Amino acid sequence: MMLAFRLVFGLLLLCGLLSFAIYIATGQVVWRRRGIVIVKWTVIAALGFFAVLIVERLT
Repeated sequence: MMLAFRLVFGLLLLCGLLSFAIYIATGQVVWRRRGIVIVKWTVIAALGFFAVLIVERLT
């Protein structure tokens, strides 16, 4: 479970960074927007995942 989460989390961050790199290379604003959305939802998913881990440890 943890390995799968780390893999997905890492790939999402990589996609976000690639989107920002494409934005820098092309100057197209759409790539910056995509990068921001990907990173935002990745962080939200990570916070949810760690919240579940904390709740499991408390019970």
